[in-house]
Amino acid sequence: MASALRGVTPYLVVLMVISTLGPLQFGFHLAELNAPEDVITCRKKSISTLEKAVSFVATTNPSATLIDCIPMDRSSFAAISAIFTVGGLLGALTAGPFTSSRGRRLAMQVTAIFFLLGSIVETLAASVAVMALGRFLTGVGAGASTVIVPLYISEVAPPAQRGFFGAFTQISINVGILFTQTLGYFLSHDNAWRWILGTGIVIAVTQAFGLLLIPESPAWTATAKGDLVGARRVLQRIRGKHFSIDEEVDTWGEDNGKLPGEQEGLLAGEASASLDAAATPLSPQADAPRSETGHLGFSQVVRDPLTRPAIIAVVGIMFAQQLCGINSIIMYSVSLLRDLLPTSSALLTIIISVINLGTTIASSPLPDRLGRKTCLLISIIGQGSSSLVLALSIVFGIKVLSAIAVLFFVAFFAIGLGPVPFILASELVGPEAVGATQSWALGANYVATFLVAYLFPIINEALNKAFGGAGWVYFIFASFALVFAGFIARSVPETRGRKDADEVWGRIRRSD
Repeated sequence: MASALRGVTPYLVVLMVISTLGPLQFGFHLAELNAPEDVITCRKKSISTLEKAVSFVATTNPSATLIDCIPMDRSSFAAISAIFTVGGLLGALTAGPFTSSRGRRLAMQVTAIFFLLGSIVETLAASVAVMALGRFLTGVGAGASTVIVPLYISEVAPPAQRGFFGAFTQISINVGILFTQTLGYFLSHDNAWRWILGTGIVIAVTQAFGLLLIPESPAWTATAKGDLVGARRVLQRIRGKHFSIDEEVDTWGEDNGKLPGEQEGLLAGEASASLDAAATPLSPQADAPRSETGHLGFSQVVRDPLTRPAIIAVVGIMFAQQLCGINSIIMYSVSLLRDLLPTSSALLTIIISVINLGTTIASSPLPDRLGRKTCLLISIIGQGSSSLVLALSIVFGIKVLSAIAVLFFVAFFAIGLGPVPFILASELVGPEAVGATQSWALGANYVATFLVAYLFPIINEALNKAFGGAGWVYFIFASFALVFAGFIARSVPETRGRKDADEVWGRIRRSD
C-alpha cells in the first residue's frame, strides 16, 4: 500500500481539492435549476417538504427588492437551462489555446472569475434574459474547467497514480450535483431559491482564493516557459523531499519539448496552409510525418484516414452519453417525476445523486479490469433497459418500480457512459492528434447536451399531451440506447492493454 502511494503528499491532496473546485461547480450549476424549477417559474410557491424548518431563510431575503419568481413558459425555461451548455462549448474550445500559452493556474483563475460573475448575475436575476446571461457565464467557466483541470491533474499527479487522481474530476462533478440537489430540497420555496444560486458565489470565491495557494504546473513551467530549475523545485515540493523526480523530469524533454497531452492545438489546425497543402491520402500502414509541428488540427483529423475512424467513434460515444437521457434526470428529475413516484421527487433526486456519486467511485477500477468497451456496453444496455422499464412503469402507474428504474438508470450510467468516453478520446489516437480529438469530443458532448437540455422538456410535454399521461419520452431514450449499443459494438475498439493507437486499430507500422 505504501509503495502505491509514493509521491502522494498532503500538499498534493490540497492541490487536488482546490483544482477540482472547478469541476465541482460544473456539476453544481448543471443541476442548480432542477429542484426549484416550479418555484422559479411561478408555477408553485414551494416544492420543499421542509419549508417550515428553513422558513427563516424567507425572512432573510437576499434583497427586499428581488421578486419571488420569474414568470416563464416551458420553452423559456428550457432555453435558460440549455444556454449553460452553449457557454460550456465556448469555454471548452477556447480554454486549450489559452492554458497552453498562459498556463494552467491563470486559466483556472479566469474560470473562477466567470463562475463568480455568473453566480452573481443568476442570484440577482429578475428576468429571463438576465438569468440566461448568468447561466451563459457560468457555462463558460464550467466548459473551460473540463479542459484545464484534467490537464493540471495529469501534470501534478505521480505517474503511477494518474488514473486514480484522474477520477477526481468526475467525482467532483457528482459532488457538485449532490450538493445543489440537497440545497434544492431545503430551499425550493418562495424566493429562498436565490440562496441556492448564491451559494455558487461562495464556492467561486473559495476557488479564487484557493488558487492563490497552488503553484503553476511544473511540466508547463518547464516546457512552455523554459524554467527547468523552477519547475524542478515545485515538483520536488509536490512529491516530497525524499522522492526522486529525475525520471519524471526526463519526460519534459520528449516530443520536442511538448507534453504528450498538450492541448494547444485544439482548433489551430486550419491556421497552417502549408499543412493543408501537403496533406495527401495516407495508407493505413503508413507512418510518415503528417505535419511540420507534429500535431494534427481540428479539420485534419477528419480528413486523415488514420484518425477519421477515431473521430467517428468519439463523436458517437459522446452523443450516446447524452442521448440515452442522463441529463433528463440530472436537470429535470424533480418536475419530471413529480406525482409519479411514491416519495418526494426532490428527495428521490438526492438519493439519485448519492447513488451516482457512490457508483462512480465504486466503478472507477472497472475500465482497467473489464475493458473500456465492455463497460460501455454494460452501461448502455443497462441504461436502455432501465429506460424501457421506467417508461412502462410510469405509463402503467407502478410507482415503486418507477423509483427503482430511475436508480438503476443512473447507476448504469456511472459504470461506463459517465467516465469512459473521455478516457477513449485520448486512447484512440496518437499524441499528434490528442488535442484535436479532445476538441471533437468536447464539441460533440456539449452539442448533444444542448439538444437534451433544450428539447427534452418540450418533447416530453408534447408526447404527454399527444398520448396522455407521462413517461413516453423514455421509450425514445430506450431506442437511442439500442442504436448506440450497436454502434459501439461495431465501431468502437477496445483500448485496454493496447500500447498505442496502431495496436488499438490493428494497424501494422512500417519498420523503415
